[in-house]
Amino acid sequence: MLWVMRFSGFFFAAMVWIVISPSLQSSQPAEAIRSSHHRLPTQIRFSFRKAPQFRNAGVCNVNADSTLGEIGVCDPSLVHVAITLDVEYLRGSIAAVHSILKHSMCPETIFFHFLVSETGLETLVRSTFPELKFKVYYFDPERVRSLISTSVRQALEQPLNYARNYLADLLEPCVRRVIYLDSDLVVVDDVSKLWYTSLGTKTIGAPEYCHANFTKYFTAAFWSDRRFSGTFSRRKPCYFNTGVMVMDLAKWRRFGYSKQIERWMEIQKMNRIYELGSLPPFLLVFAGHVAAIEHRWNQHGLGGDNVKGSCRDLHPGPVSLLHWSGSGKPWLRLDSKRPCPLDYLWAPFDLYGDSS
Repeated sequence: MLWVMRFSGFFFAAMVWIVISPSLQSSQPAEAIRSSHHRLPTQIRFSFRKAPQFRNAGVCNVNADSTLGEIGVCDPSLVHVAITLDVEYLRGSIAAVHSILKHSMCPETIFFHFLVSETGLETLVRSTFPELKFKVYYFDPERVRSLISTSVRQALEQPLNYARNYLADLLEPCVRRVIYLDSDLVVVDDVSKLWYTSLGTKTIGAPEYCHANFTKYFTAAFWSDRRFSGTFSRRKPCYFNTGVMVMDLAKWRRFGYSKQIERWMEIQKMNRIYELGSLPPFLLVFAGHVAAIEHRWNQHGLGGDNVKGSCRDLHPGPVSLLHWSGSGKPWLRLDSKRPCPLDYLWAPFDLYGDSS
């Protein structure tokens, strides 16, 4: 498969770098470079090169609106992808979109739903991807600000991290399914394969990691109080990363999951039952009720842990998506001249900078 060949090439380049620069194997990738310390004011203008147009298949099944002559968001042939656009992570979001278009067999069928809390980003997206099918949705930070608790990392406290909780409200009712993706990842396979994953009777699907120590995601106070820990008593909960999810929005709306997540956030404000940001409420509502997706769709943790952001290796097995979850981000480490080897797999999708 072509994407395997492409990935192998990228991986080979990364391994060559290790051989050439053995000092990278033992050094830390600039621990001080943490995203929360590099937040840029909105008035700073970003410059991105225009992405190439991708026509990866001869014929794609796209239905044009007979009246408007364009693709409408309710078109049943579309693959829906939701990503946040945030000044701090904008470079990552643009690279993620670029990677999806490059590896999709029919990029014409992908509709992007961009969640923002700042204005002025739509023009930038349009200039970078002139033919992109997308819509921008404003998420009001005040909707969750009073519910957010302090976390182990300041970046996890940003209100836009919680926008995924409200996709069922923000997106049009005709959008019944969506792929949610974080901004610090690249896709190296056809995203439509993820789109068509069966969820069965479940509301969300994600790669699960049942070998992980699930107890560490909650405090001792949580586990010692049956009012809280009892929520898992009839489940077999496993850790999953909320940065890659397939979501059945029709079911989400029907069962009111946004309110359920909010309720746990309210409990957290009073009882301190977890230390991480937006992940634990998702675990409380969904862990044990998740449609398992192949691990290839979230090779996560490449950003290192939430404090030092040390270099990580790939998990064993095939790769369809590379995810720099954790405190270290590839664009910051590359710019600092202290990258991790796998950061070079992200670099080919980076469009940041003037084209001149």
